[in-house]
Amino acid sequence: MSGRAFQTALRLVYPARCIVCGEGVESDFALCGPCWSDTPFIFGLCCETCGVPLPGENNDTPEYCDDCLRYAKPWSMGRAAVLYRDNGRKLVLGLKHADRHDIVRPAARWMARAAQPMTCEGMILAPVPLHWTRMLRRRFNQSAVLARAIAHQLGLECCPDLLVRHARTPGLDGLGYDQRHDTVCGVFRAHPGRAHHLKGRTILLVDDVMTSGATLSALTQICLAGGATDVRVLVLARVSKDA
Repeated sequence: MSGRAFQTALRLVYPARCIVCGEGVESDFALCGPCWSDTPFIFGLCCETCGVPLPGENNDTPEYCDDCLRYAKPWSMGRAAVLYRDNGRKLVLGLKHADRHDIVRPAARWMARAAQPMTCEGMILAPVPLHWTRMLRRRFNQSAVLARAIAHQLGLECCPDLLVRHARTPGLDGLGYDQRHDTVCGVFRAHPGRAHHLKGRTILLVDDVMTSGATLSALTQICLAGGATDVRVLVLARVSKDA
């Protein structure tokens, strides 16, 4: 049987399905038309540091949301692929808690597109780390899986264990801005055997969701203290008060 015939037979047995609703679609790892329309992709003008969409049109002048003007972020640039609502939330939760690895390929493609304005020569991707006890329960770090796939899309280096979470913290849900930052203070460090990758490099931190940015702020400070020249952040979904 030829390769094309095999693919045709395989498609008859396992037809392509929308990654959100399960309806039939033309290609694997895709969204159907209605689910595409209901997925809050971030296009156009957005906040330079957190990626939340802003009213207006793109121009050469960086724009910032009210939250980033009020609470300055330690990283220089940030982007998100979708808003954390509707199908954006479903995709994050499916990947994070339901072992939906089929979401990784399209999510990485969307995130790589969002990251284009931030990429530079010599950049290295580093995922937000999980504590080892959470790794045992989940069996994988969704941020690391995304980081590897995005690095492949962009042709950049990825160091999955560049950063380490050496203390377990309670969930941040329901905490205020200051409480979130206090909770993650001091819980991260650079991996002793990988810290040399930080020196003189631009680091792209990768995570699934950004809410207040507390975790990404703590990791940015670790990277800069370790000798990184710049830190930028990329997330699949951005929580927005106005979403």
